[in-house]
Amino acid sequence: MSLAVQIDQNGGPEQLKLVDVTVGQPGPGEIRIRHKAIGLNFIDVYQRSGLYTLPMPLKLGMEASGIVEAVGEGVTHLKVGDRAAYASQPPGSYCEERVMPAKCVCKLPDDISFETGAAMMLKGLTAQYLLLKTRPVEGLKAGDHVLFHAAAGGVGLIACQWGKALGFSMIGTAGSDDKCKLALANGAEYCINYSTEDFLPRVKEITGGKGVKVVYDSVGKDTWDKSLECLRPLGLMASFGNASGAVAPFAPGMLGAKGSLYVTRQTLFSHITTRESTQAMANDLFAVVQSGKVKIHIDQTFPLAQVKEAHIALEARKTTGCTILTL
Repeated sequence: MSLAVQIDQNGGPEQLKLVDVTVGQPGPGEIRIRHKAIGLNFIDVYQRSGLYTLPMPLKLGMEASGIVEAVGEGVTHLKVGDRAAYASQPPGSYCEERVMPAKCVCKLPDDISFETGAAMMLKGLTAQYLLLKTRPVEGLKAGDHVLFHAAAGGVGLIACQWGKALGFSMIGTAGSDDKCKLALANGAEYCINYSTEDFLPRVKEITGGKGVKVVYDSVGKDTWDKSLECLRPLGLMASFGNASGAVAPFAPGMLGAKGSLYVTRQTLFSHITTRESTQAMANDLFAVVQSGKVKIHIDQTFPLAQVKEAHIALEARKTTGCTILTL
């Protein structure tokens, strides 16, 4: 038996409940893992609220770390007793133990803690595919300005540090002066408090009126229109979340009028469809963390039994960096 968090219908944090579930043996291509720590992400809120529709009852959670307890037929990259971490579908990491597909589970290096492993996989792999694989048509080089919204969040703090290590001039936005200070201490060259300042004229000022080559945006509705205005001709708008709500439909012709802009909507799970791609991305993440160039900030910790409180804090924008659930 395993304790797990489940919802029976979409709604607020009050829908989250702890249930006992039976954990069986892994089948072909699967493993059974006992968790040590679990990551909390905004995609969990989307799934709980119904913004992303999934069948009910639904067990939540997309990342965790732990010890491999059993290995199914055909799994060769993991063995019983391995330390492991993952960001993976289907949801279900909010639990003590589970059976799951092995292809997105990676061996966790001995010098990276379980807590760090649980906090960094989904957010760190997201930063990897954004900065290294989702680039404007003219490319990115050292000194280029990059606009990254929610720079004090879990993905943002990793991306600002990683972007700085790559030589980019990271322009962050955040919702308070304290969050801006945090982003500035973690790789952002500039950070704009969007609750007190219009980020569009400030970005134009920083870039000498040229605009940025790329905007990475997980906020959605509230930042979309002005983010497009921040782009230089042939710039890329890379959307990867909807924290403020979904972006309204728009006419593609307006992209031409604004300078032949590119728009993409990215998801991590398009990038980790194979064992090989997952491991290659994880290798980049492990290496940059082991080098010390990127530090994983775990700023909030909740016991699994307090998962409702964790969701409330996340939705209220009271969190910074990464949040984990402990067992």
